[in-house]
Amino acid sequence: MDIQPLGSLARTHTCGQLTSAAVGQDVVLLGWVHRVRDLGALVFFDIRDRHGLTQIVAREDAPSLVSDAKHLRPEHVVAVIGRVERRAPEAINPKIKTGDVEVVAREIRLLNEAKTPPFPINEDTTVSEDTRLRYRYMDLRRARMQHNLILRHKAALEIRRYFDENGFLEIETPILTKSTPEGARDYLVPSRVHPGEFYALPQSPQIFKQILMISGMDRYVQIVKCFRDEDLRADRQPEFTQVDLEIAFATEDLVFSILEPLMGRLMALIGRDAPRPFLRMAYADAITKYGSDKPDLRAGMELRTLSEPFASSNFSVFKNAIATGEEVRGFVIPKGARYSRKELDTLAEDAKQLGAAGLVWARAADAGVQSPALKAAGEDVIRRALELAGAGGGDLLVMAAGPHDATSRILGQLRLQIAKRENLLDPNAYAFLWVVDFPMFEWLDDERRWEFMHHPFTSPLEADAALLESDPGRARARAYDLVLNGSEIGGGSIRIHDQRLQRLVFKLLGMTEEEAKLRFGFFLEALEYGTPPHGGIALGLDRIVAILAGEQSIREVIAFPKTAQAVDLMAGAPSTVNPKQLRELHLKID
Repeated sequence: MDIQPLGSLARTHTCGQLTSAAVGQDVVLLGWVHRVRDLGALVFFDIRDRHGLTQIVAREDAPSLVSDAKHLRPEHVVAVIGRVERRAPEAINPKIKTGDVEVVAREIRLLNEAKTPPFPINEDTTVSEDTRLRYRYMDLRRARMQHNLILRHKAALEIRRYFDENGFLEIETPILTKSTPEGARDYLVPSRVHPGEFYALPQSPQIFKQILMISGMDRYVQIVKCFRDEDLRADRQPEFTQVDLEIAFATEDLVFSILEPLMGRLMALIGRDAPRPFLRMAYADAITKYGSDKPDLRAGMELRTLSEPFASSNFSVFKNAIATGEEVRGFVIPKGARYSRKELDTLAEDAKQLGAAGLVWARAADAGVQSPALKAAGEDVIRRALELAGAGGGDLLVMAAGPHDATSRILGQLRLQIAKRENLLDPNAYAFLWVVDFPMFEWLDDERRWEFMHHPFTSPLEADAALLESDPGRARARAYDLVLNGSEIGGGSIRIHDQRLQRLVFKLLGMTEEEAKLRFGFFLEALEYGTPPHGGIALGLDRIVAILAGEQSIREVIAFPKTAQAVDLMAGAPSTVNPKQLRELHLKID
């Protein structure tokens, strides 16, 4: 069968469109051969496009068509001209939209051949991620990936509609810009016409969107590509997409009131609700209750402080820790009393791997309470700890001692491990949460300086503004994160709009006046020309769509992602370049 031209042929229907209402119609379908079933005198094959599948039949009364159909192979590109007929009752396929009908071929044109695919497109088989990324153009033909990218398109479209309805302007900000510290390394682009000088690819449009507020644009939004040259992590991408917005005269309540209905619209794309208002929780409470600033509320198992019964006990491990200002903290594993000795040992080892000095467990049994600390602490102390933790008869209490925040974070990680192991994270539940009142700064011991928790343009809480000069470590920021099922899907803040306060923050971060002027001079100058109070947020589009699609990795919702090593296996990037290009850019490879 020879390859033929498409000519003037145009499709009349997609491969997922035909139903019994089309019976008797002449149609033209264009797509890829999905599967071929050769029955001798009859040949059936499915033709596929991104809309679905349609069954084609070549019958014995057209021997040349049967012969042509026998030569087809999966992933051949074909055009089919034929008539729609109803399938026999026993042949109906209820799993697909076109399952009531088939197309009796009158002409089959082979538009192009295909090599044998590196993995089956017509089967949901497990394929290594490296192979999938190396042949991404084939992987994108599979139903799962097409579903994910269609969902991403619908989400982006819904976002644009929503913000247009709410008076936002979509404004593009520069991709080639100035290198500024945003918390990660910049990707640098050498300038050919300015030797020795560089542009940077933006980590976010932060400064430009704030300048748009100074410019009177009032409400800005952009679905924008951003770039961060971060240390490699399993589920990070060097280039990512965020929904970036900024609002003049903003308060936290205004930002939240705009974002929450949007999330409801996005959840509706998968038939789910997002009941409002979303829960709000201070950063300090999130650490205390869940050991995380992005807690997954589906897991339950809230952390509790259990120091009181151990403070005067004979269990020296906990008693001595409490005496030095540390705490005993723990949480209850529902129905965990069934754990075997081996499972309890594994749990203790998991805690040590996370950084705990040790893990103590306790449970109530028919013969009384059980715990490795029972002999030293006494039954009354263990019972009191179980009571304080809210443990029932079939539950297991796990405890550790140490500094409040560090111990909380260790137990928070253990809590999530157990929640996944015990299937406590309902995939059909969606728990939104605003985490607010973050610390303004965190202290870097190795560098002996303060570092911003979010970014250096975040305003302090009005009640804490005076602390910036006297005790910056206690100052809280007007920063907020939007968390969904344990993932931070957005982060934002009310910004600094007073240039004197902005200069003070730069100073606290260790910048000299000269350095601040070199890096941010244009922005500091802009702040002097009537800057309104303003704030905003950036939402991670990749993360949001991954959650909507039920995917664990953002790579599953990005058309052409990089590997965890920041490599494009399909295109072979990064790569070396021509020496002439380096000379033009005034660069030498060391």
